[in-house]
Amino acid sequence: MTNDTEDVRMRGFSRRTLVSVACRWIDEHCAPQLHEAIPLVSAPGRVLAEDVVSDLDVPPFARSAMDGYAVIAAETNGATSYNPIVFNLVGTSLPGEPFDGEISAGDAVRIMTGAPIPTGADAVVPAEFASEGQNRVELSQPIAPGKNVGRVGEDIESGTVILSAGRRLRPQDIGLMASVGQSTVRVVRAPRVRVVITGSELIEPGEERNEHQIFDANSFILQGLLERDGGSLESLVRTLDSRETIEKAMTGTGADVVLVSGGSSVGAEDFAPRILAEHGELAIHGIAVRPASPTGMGILGGRLVFLLPGNPVSCLCAYDMFAGRAIRQMAGRSAEWTYPKRRLTTASKIVSAIGRVDYCRVRLLENQVEPIAVSGASILSSTTRADGFVVIPESCEGYAPGTEIDVYLYDFSE
Repeated sequence: MTNDTEDVRMRGFSRRTLVSVACRWIDEHCAPQLHEAIPLVSAPGRVLAEDVVSDLDVPPFARSAMDGYAVIAAETNGATSYNPIVFNLVGTSLPGEPFDGEISAGDAVRIMTGAPIPTGADAVVPAEFASEGQNRVELSQPIAPGKNVGRVGEDIESGTVILSAGRRLRPQDIGLMASVGQSTVRVVRAPRVRVVITGSELIEPGEERNEHQIFDANSFILQGLLERDGGSLESLVRTLDSRETIEKAMTGTGADVVLVSGGSSVGAEDFAPRILAEHGELAIHGIAVRPASPTGMGILGGRLVFLLPGNPVSCLCAYDMFAGRAIRQMAGRSAEWTYPKRRLTTASKIVSAIGRVDYCRVRLLENQVEPIAVSGASILSSTTRADGFVVIPESCEGYAPGTEIDVYLYDFSE
């Protein structure tokens, strides 16, 4: 795609890129990051960079599956509650403290769950079928060889691939790696993301506000979203509507992705698109989506840059559709949304327009949905009153009542 240097300030967009074209450009420019080794404790949620192969058997020794008595199975033949067989009680095997010896004919060893099976024994009679006396034990149940014994490698055999590259690690995956003795794991490096918040009217929550200032919300939205998607916050920069300060924040090194909130549209002080065009490549500016049509994207110094609208709902929409798609893939994850999806019917009409994608906030009414009765891109509370959103493609004028549609829920993914 050619470098678009057209200055749209105070003139508006002469054309808008289709959402599908923008997504295709993103997919072509966001290869996963390099690999890094991290401690297991830091690995939940990260993506495996390579197969994990066990170099030992788990368990590495035969062990008891229950509390009872280790014996030679053949010697229990004929044992009943009316005719128990008496064995010599020659010792005890505990987890981490095995019986130091070898079982002979007529011997039994008291054994606890997880303890090593004594040499010579091949089965464990459960404690409830035993009556212990002085240096002896009566066993009242016959047992088959191998019964109640966890064999070597029963869980994992040495040389087995226990987890494959590309897997997003869950707590049980971490436990599995720990069980084979791993203390570190190689994962896809989290993309380092710089968040640049522009706007002379913005102040940080907690600061004293004058009559014409507003509190910055977008930095908090974007930090939560990028961390959800596997990114790592490299830095947060708040700037005035000044070309010099915005340019410094955008061009500084250290990040893999730069998210610029505000200054992406067609106003006289919307400097970010010109900075990107002059110092790098402004690949796309203006997308056929509502809200978030002023979104832009490109490359600067080898870094992906996303120009996100300053209105909070537009910022959220633009991140989810475009910037988040890139960050997820760079973190080794799927490009698709993490939102839970449900198939529901419309309770009332949802209106759209041919030629653009609509991101419509909706609320649930039992097993139906209806649009939130507000369209303003600055009404952030609409996203908290909404249960989710519907994406209406550019080929559709909306949905009539009773239409079955996909709904993405503003909820944590399952």
